[in-house]
Amino acid sequence: MTNSHSPIRTRSFIIICVSLLVMASLPLLSSARSKSTFTLTSVNIVNSSSREIRNVYLSHVDRDDWGTNQLGNSTISSGQSFNLSIASWDQQQVKIIGEDADGCFVSTVVSNGGNATWTIDNDTARDCGY
Repeated sequence: MTNSHSPIRTRSFIIICVSLLVMASLPLLSSARSKSTFTLTSVNIVNSSSREIRNVYLSHVDRDDWGTNQLGNSTISSGQSFNLSIASWDQQQVKIIGEDADGCFVSTVVSNGGNATWTIDNDTARDCGY
């Protein structure tokens, strides 16, 4: 008489079940990781205005949580451009804020995952606090 529940069959069944569980959970783990950090290659900021851009900041779209000046000691003079590389960001979009020599702010929102160009000209709406 043979035992239909031999240890080898039971072990094989458990291995198959665990393997299927692991394979089924991989897409969930992968999508959870990709939502936590997005990569934006670069934003080319083109200053076509008559004003100098002295500071550039990053913020979440729905908050005013500006980080540090992305230009460092640089400025973006009239007719010049600056390539801003963003290594990683925790949202699908990032708000970029520029401050001109008058202390007025301009901003735009760009999506993560590629290259973008932001052109600032004299018609770009400025927030000067008044």
